[in-house]
Amino acid sequence: MGMDRKIKKPFWTVRKIIGVSLAVAFVGLVFFLFLWGVKSSSYTISRERLGIATVSKNNFQEFIPIDGVVLPQTTIYIDAIMGGNVQEVFVEDGTQLSKGDPILRLVNTNLELSYMEQETRIFEAINNLQNTKIALEQSKYTRQRETVQVQHQLESIELDFVRQCQLYADSLISDQQFEQTERDYRYSRKQLEIALQLQKLDSISGLGRNKQIDQSMERLNDNLDLLKQSLGNLTVKSPAEGQLSSFNIEVGQAANVGEHLGQIDVAQGFKLRANIDERYISRVNIGQEANYLFENTSYLLHVQKIYSNVSAGTFQVDLLFLDDFPAHIKRGQTLQLRLKFGSQADALTIKRGGFFQQTGGNWIFVLDPTETFAVKRNIRINRQNTLYFEVTEGLEEGEKVIVSSYEGFENKEKIRIKD
Repeated sequence: MGMDRKIKKPFWTVRKIIGVSLAVAFVGLVFFLFLWGVKSSSYTISRERLGIATVSKNNFQEFIPIDGVVLPQTTIYIDAIMGGNVQEVFVEDGTQLSKGDPILRLVNTNLELSYMEQETRIFEAINNLQNTKIALEQSKYTRQRETVQVQHQLESIELDFVRQCQLYADSLISDQQFEQTERDYRYSRKQLEIALQLQKLDSISGLGRNKQIDQSMERLNDNLDLLKQSLGNLTVKSPAEGQLSSFNIEVGQAANVGEHLGQIDVAQGFKLRANIDERYISRVNIGQEANYLFENTSYLLHVQKIYSNVSAGTFQVDLLFLDDFPAHIKRGQTLQLRLKFGSQADALTIKRGGFFQQTGGNWIFVLDPTETFAVKRNIRINRQNTLYFEVTEGLEEGEKVIVSSYEGFENKEKIRIKD
């Protein structure tokens, strides 16, 4: 019987082949996924399509651009004091007027009739007061005449009494006769005292009544002047020297009491009225500075008035020139200003760019020193103006960043840059 022969198993069995194949496939899949992930998180773009800026330290001034409309510094509004229909227009819009120049005339028949009635009543009242005053004067002279008559009678009786005293002393007249003469004398003296007291009382009373009459007549004359003035208000006149504007009135047009008819722009300088985004309403204050640049000359202004009403997302402010205003500006012209916030200070800045629309200033692509790629980095932006952003965190001076728009690769982590 022969010996059994050992059968040698092959190295590459079906099981090994399947296992190795699966391992290779798994490694290949992992490698593929890695390459695909790297490719999907990065983006390649030409350098010439990018806006690249260097982080630098500059003297930074925060400001916002605003548009200011040139207006006269002082404007006087013309309103209809009395109502009526326009009978005549004397001037046109834009006319240069002096104070008191007539602008238009109104007609109001009811007002004129009422004026005539009131004027008649006032004249009657004045006439009655004048008659009363004349009567007081006549009474004063009547009282004086009565007093003079009493004095004259007293003088005669006194002379007679003196003679009777002498005769009575010589026993030439009876007691009864002397006593009658003495009674007449005392009676005359008493009458004179009463007459003098009445004259004094009448004089004091007359002074008071004359004063009251004068005051009443003065008030009536004032009322008459007011009536004449009211009637005179039917002719609208310029309240000051200046240019007539916003005037568009036609003959026959009805004008109600208080209706705005136009305005006088006083030639004393200009102011600017600007609309500002409501986001800045808490940061704008009276006296805040702004500047206007024209032909390399900077004109300084300050906020003179803030209108608190917000309309369509904006509020208004008035600004005045601190020194001379530019000679070229005209009413109605629009000037672009820079409204300043705070003072100038050194700050780390980057140039403004379209990246802000995609990032909101929360992150930016920073270039590698080789400038062959850029990676995403979180930053913090604080203040800004029309040229620069102030960066307070995330960047260092001298670094380069992409400031152009990130549209198309805003979701990438890395940007590959090709020349």
